[in-house]
Amino acid sequence: MVGLLAGLAGLSTTVVLRFVEHLTYHYTFGSLLEGITGSSSVRRAVGPMVGAALAGLGWWILRRRTEVPPLAGTIARHERIPPVSWSVDALLQIALVGSGASLGREGAPRQFAAALSEVGTRWLHRLSPADREILLACAAGAGLGAVYAVPLAGALFTLRIMLNTWQLRAVGAALITSSVAVAIGSAVTHDRPQLDWPGAESTYLLSAHALLLAPIALAVGLTFNRIMAAARPATLLRSWMLIPALAAAGLLTGVCSHWWPQLPGNGKSILTVSLASGMTLSSAAVILALKPLLTALFLRAGGAGGLLTPSLATGAAAGSLLVLTLNAAAGTHLHGPVISLAGAAGVLAVTQDSPIWAAIFVWELARPPIWMLVVFLVTAVGAQALKRLAGGRRLALLDHRAG
Repeated sequence: MVGLLAGLAGLSTTVVLRFVEHLTYHYTFGSLLEGITGSSSVRRAVGPMVGAALAGLGWWILRRRTEVPPLAGTIARHERIPPVSWSVDALLQIALVGSGASLGREGAPRQFAAALSEVGTRWLHRLSPADREILLACAAGAGLGAVYAVPLAGALFTLRIMLNTWQLRAVGAALITSSVAVAIGSAVTHDRPQLDWPGAESTYLLSAHALLLAPIALAVGLTFNRIMAAARPATLLRSWMLIPALAAAGLLTGVCSHWWPQLPGNGKSILTVSLASGMTLSSAAVILALKPLLTALFLRAGGAGGLLTPSLATGAAAGSLLVLTLNAAAGTHLHGPVISLAGAAGVLAVTQDSPIWAAIFVWELARPPIWMLVVFLVTAVGAQALKRLAGGRRLALLDHRAG
């Protein structure tokens, strides 16, 4: 039942997202990037501004009337779930991201799936609090799996990030719910990879290159985390200032998209261009700087959304910048798509503290040759290991100073 409801949540949010994207940029087929590049300069600027302002109006009304508690904490603490406010909040997240906001769309289906599952399983009075926590966490992971067609990553998200357990009952429930949800969501995703892998000509690349990328992924991931932490308001914004603040963030994003059309949206356009080797050295550097800053701007303005795909896009931009710099300076011929996706996996591992899940998620997004998973794992595990090593040294230094 939870798998079916999570699949419906993923399917419905995907349909609404595409509708908002088409309405904002006035295109009828193709990718969001094609829609942005085909729109007029005025529409690129005004569309995100209007969409963000309407989302801000919705949040102002919603937050004045009710609470919108965070997903993970509410489930972990076995607190009461507000299905209506979570559903409305998820719809507003989709409206904001679809109109061009630099936030992830994965938060909405997770939240909506949990809300539907709470309503759908409420009649099961024999559920213990622990069983209820497992099912709601499975709903969130399955919702993620449904929108990106990543069944294994959806199940691992439940187990490693939401529940942090390998309990057999949780593993079985996560695998079943994610698989069913992805099957339901295939009505719109058609079970195709979210990213188009360019080819297999990169088989010469050794995993040692991925290990060298780990320190860069660590630095980018830590910087991304610090920017998001500084930008996130201490308390949820509820005043009417939500409307002009989000509108200004949308306008700035729209203006930037005149020169860098990959910036609007959750970051899929950046990943797409990275895999197509369509970035220049200068554009990769600018996108690496602007993507996290625009994401932080929407958070500071009071917007809500996911951070998975913005961090993925930032990592891909870092990988593209590295490979373009090396190829230009040393005359090498490193394959850009491999390094870009490895950078995405490494940064995601640092931001989510789950390297195995990050590597599998990135692999399922593009479904390159299976051996590529080793490259992504090396970067992700290497970056996470360096993070723990740096954290241990910092604690030792603090203990030494205290002594």
